[in-house]
Amino acid sequence: MNSFQYATAASAAGARHLAGDNGRFLAGGIDLLGEMKEYIAQPEILVNIKALHGLDKIEPGKSAWTIGTNVTISQLEEHAELKRVFPALQQAAAEVGSKQIRNVATVGGNLAQHSRCWYYRHRDIQCLKKGGDTCYARNGENKYHSLFTGNTCISPVVSNLSVALGALGAAVLVQRGDKPLRLSIGEFYAKAWDNPTAHNSLEPGDLILKIEVPVQQQRSAYLQISEKSAFDWALVSCAAAAKVEGGKMSQARVVLGAISNVPHEVQEANEVLEGKMLDDSLAGKAADLLLAKAQAHSENGYKVPIARALIRRALSSLVV
Repeated sequence: MNSFQYATAASAAGARHLAGDNGRFLAGGIDLLGEMKEYIAQPEILVNIKALHGLDKIEPGKSAWTIGTNVTISQLEEHAELKRVFPALQQAAAEVGSKQIRNVATVGGNLAQHSRCWYYRHRDIQCLKKGGDTCYARNGENKYHSLFTGNTCISPVVSNLSVALGALGAAVLVQRGDKPLRLSIGEFYAKAWDNPTAHNSLEPGDLILKIEVPVQQQRSAYLQISEKSAFDWALVSCAAAAKVEGGKMSQARVVLGAISNVPHEVQEANEVLEGKMLDDSLAGKAADLLLAKAQAHSENGYKVPIARALIRRALSSLVV
């Protein structure tokens, strides 16, 4: 690693002041330290935020739950009431890495993690996402890459939690300057759709404070397919949520992960489910709408039928 300064923040405002424009925040450090070892990230200062008051708590509420940025993935996985109210979120947490990683990795870090593309992660390759002029995955090894993108880069977002939180209608509270900023999951990642160098919409010095998950009496589910049964990234993931009354769905949302540089959602797919009783034909229509504009590359076309199957399974689990 290159040399850097280290400081522990006592407040969110202090953390932002210490980090400035050339620092990074350190909580679990799972992603950041790996990037530093490979000379991909070279911050001038690391600001330890693990001691920030109240940001390591899960707080249930009548209208919404609040989850601090320093809550570990294990806390989500093991929280019995959260599992009852937001099963998709608990299921997504349980699929993150290994138990050892989940004990350390945080909610904020999972949402803000950077690309896992091997061209991006290679210290000697200056790919498009690192400011170069070529996405090497497009005509190279793209087995794990995107079916949807708004720019030339086809590196997908790999955060499990983003997919589940998107389906649940969650918001991310970010400290930007002197004011807190409230972003939907779509807004939190929107910049990555248009900008190949962006991983999300965070700006230098932005600090994720907490997540708000509304309580809507919904059923929800998260599913993923990986090459290995445990401790592996998703090839494709899917989260679905809906109110179900008398067998009919309302306020349905379906979000796909690992197939786009943002959590993939199509409003028309949600609308086709509204007020309907689910059957194979309806699930198929939703899948068709979600995948209509998929653009497979040389090695990742297999993701399309996997996504179609996960959409059907996730939706079916809501109405059982």
